[in-house]
This record gives sequence, C-alpha cells and structure tokens, in this order.
Amino acid sequence: MPQSQPAPHVRRVRYKGTHPRQFGEKYKELAPEQYVEDVQKVMLRGQTPAGMHRPICVDEIVKALRLKPGMVGLDATLGYGGHAARILQKITPGGCLHGLDVDPLELPRTEERLRAMGYGPDSLIVRRMNFAGIGKVAAEIGRRFDFVLADLGVSSMQIDNPERGFSFKVRGPLDLRLNPSRGKSAAELLANISETKLADLLDEYSDEPHAQAIAHAIHLRTLALPITTTQDLRETIAATLAFLPEAAQKDEVKKSCQRTFQALRIAVNDEFVVLEQLLEQLPFVLAPGGRVAILSFHSGEDRRVKKSFQLLARTGIYSAVAPDPIRPSVEECQSNPRSTSAKLRWAVRSDLMC
Repeated sequence: MPQSQPAPHVRRVRYKGTHPRQFGEKYKELAPEQYVEDVQKVMLRGQTPAGMHRPICVDEIVKALRLKPGMVGLDATLGYGGHAARILQKITPGGCLHGLDVDPLELPRTEERLRAMGYGPDSLIVRRMNFAGIGKVAAEIGRRFDFVLADLGVSSMQIDNPERGFSFKVRGPLDLRLNPSRGKSAAELLANISETKLADLLDEYSDEPHAQAIAHAIHLRTLALPITTTQDLRETIAATLAFLPEAAQKDEVKKSCQRTFQALRIAVNDEFVVLEQLLEQLPFVLAPGGRVAILSFHSGEDRRVKKSFQLLARTGIYSAVAPDPIRPSVEECQSNPRSTSAKLRWAVRSDLMC
C-alpha cells in the first residue's frame, strides 16, 4: 500500500514593509508561547501584544481579596485568564475557582491556556454565562463564595481584533457585542434609534460633550447610507467636529470616538443593567467575611459600584469598604497604558445573613 505523501509546505504570507501592521499579520504576537522574546519586546515598549490581554492591578486585587489555599471563589469576567492564573496560584491546593465569561470566541482559548498550566476541573470550573447569573452558580454548588472578582474592562483580544468591531482605529464591522451571537450590533442600534435617544445615550453612558451634534450627524448619515463599519462611524464623528480649531481637532476627534464607541458598547451589551444585577446579588452569594473586588474603567461603572458598596455598608451588610478607589501604580501605567483609567474598589461581607 503506497505511503501517503506529506502535505506540501506553505509559506506564510508576507506583510508589506518591515513591520506587521494588520492584526492577522502579527503572527509572533498571536503565538506568545512560541515567540516569548518578541512578545516581551512589545510589552517593554509599553504596548499590548495583539490578541493578548495584560491583567491590571493584579497585586492590588490579590491583596484586597486576601487569598489563601482552600478558598472557593468566582472570577466573574474570566477574559484572557490573567487574574485567574494568579488567583489559582494562591488558592491551590484545595481551592476552587469558578470562571465566567460571555465571549464564545475567547473563552475556549482561555480555558485551554489555564488547563495547560495544570488546573483541572477540581480547581477550575469554567462556564459561558453572564455574571448576572452568579446567584444560580452559588445555588448550584450549594455554598457561598469566599471571594468574587469582576474586571469590567473589555479584553485586549476583543479590542485588537478588527472583526469584533471594538476599535475605531481599524476598519471592521461595527459590532461591539461581547457575545456576537446574541442581541443587536451597534450598527443595527444606530439604524433604528432616534436622534434624541442617541444623544441621551451618548450623554448618559459616556459624558460626551458633543452628544447632540454627533447624534444629529449620525441621524442624517443613516437617512442616506447606513453606518456599518467602524470607519463609517469615525468619519462621521470627524466630520461633525470639523468646526473645531485645527490644533485641537485631532485630539478631540479621538476622545469623542472613544466615548462614542464606549457608549454604544455599553448599550448593545446592557452593561449597566448587568452590573446593577451583579451588585444586587453580591450580598446573597458572598460568605460571611467574604470579599469582593471590582475593577472599573469609566465613571458610570465606578459610580454605581461606589454607591452600592456605601449603601450596603451603611445598612451593615458590608463590614468594610475601600475608602477610596485604588489606582494602578505609576510603573504599571507606564508599562501598560490601557491600565490608566482603572479604579479598583473592594468590600467585605459582614456576618449578618440575608
């Protein structure tokens, strides 16, 4: 019987120029296990490698949660698994981490990475679900958690991949959904929302100072042509702010794009609604003395976390809360600029049962 011939070698498609620019061309960054030195060089430049997420405030979170072996806890936003890896180091042997995430594309990759580190189903249980369902998880395992962590930021894997539509810097479909298989995309939202509601959304969700003007421009644009890509939206915002002085225009367009994309992302994923559901359930899923840490990235999130923690502290449900938000160190902000806006708050469940 003739032996099968080996598959012919196929050369990698070369990128134009001396450095890769497109997401798919950054093959070394997308395979960090194979190109450790190259990835380290990217991080030393203060950049995040394509397809990788650098966990923020890891030491501060570990300190706030007071982790020790044998604990059972919940990572409500598993993401790339950076926080989870450090948590698992602290709570094993004997401990167990339940990890949640809604992203059907990234979750299997994260689980594979953590399993490769040696964490089996006895120490790590992964579920694809929204953290609004933490009450169901606690009920299923028949006990309350010793700690809960929620990192409310969007993962770099989602931001960097143009196919996810999270960044205005590269062309891609205007999607912005954490779970692309559920709900309406940002493009669909813009096609159906009224000008007034859009202006209110931009103002409430991102404090956009040009909310009225941007909403009006988007409304006029969609009457003629739908806004379907990230660049369509960016160009519309840039044209709207063309009246600004030239010296300030570039920076203001960038900031308005960031705020507009943020507001649309919050809207299509119901992020504030889900966060409030998490905050309401925390007292019922934390064990007496259990600790929660929440990492937020803009004022709307932080304001909700702060108010909830303070209210529950006044009623005696929390015995202690962070007096002020904890910020990333100067060194972390310099090495990872995406950490700059982060705020960490923690709370401790009292012995009162409810």
